[in-house]
Amino acid sequence: MLPTECAGCRQRRPGLRHGACPDCVTALRALRPVPVRPVPAPPELPPCHALGEYGGPLREMLLAYKDHGRHGLARPLGALLAEVVAAAVGAPGPVLLVPVPDTPTAARARYGDHLGRLTRHCARRLRAAGWPVRVHHAVRAGPRPDSVTLDSAGRAAAATSAFRARSGRFPAVAGSRVVLLDDIVTTGATLAAVSRVLTGRGLPPYGAAVLAATRKKHQQ
Repeated sequence: MLPTECAGCRQRRPGLRHGACPDCVTALRALRPVPVRPVPAPPELPPCHALGEYGGPLREMLLAYKDHGRHGLARPLGALLAEVVAAAVGAPGPVLLVPVPDTPTAARARYGDHLGRLTRHCARRLRAAGWPVRVHHAVRAGPRPDSVTLDSAGRAAAATSAFRARSGRFPAVAGSRVVLLDDIVTTGATLAAVSRVLTGRGLPPYGAAVLAATRKKHQQ
């Protein structure tokens, strides 16, 4: 059965658009991407932009999408992520999007790679705006503990050991800016770990784009 409640406020309201009520749509549209930085920032974390703080309708929509099977939210969330990429890069030009991969366990629990779905919609929105965009799943993730249970040091250690470059030839990036994609940034450990892997394979990230940044760990 189709969900009838708004993914942003969890209220049963008329006029849902892509799973969100008019008020939550308005709230999300009012958000503007801003630079964010964990305090302290881990080494090799690229410059990072986020759409907003991890709270309110943005938080609820991410939870509904990731943990409650509301896969239809990939389209509007991917479009919002495209806005963050545009802010992170600046002037339109060739971009290579590299999503942070789910662990195998997380992908099974979520019925697929949730960030992969967001990335596809993000790339489509950017291409529709005239951006030359490619997507490369350059990194694979092995099993690691749930980051919710870890402190900053534990997150860093888990992330460092979790990611590996995929085998095979990496794409040429001459003239392209490499942008890492994730849904949420907390300590920055995951993005820094993926950045190290890519840099080691000749794909140093230009920046990172995320939908939400946790409040207490970041400053603008």
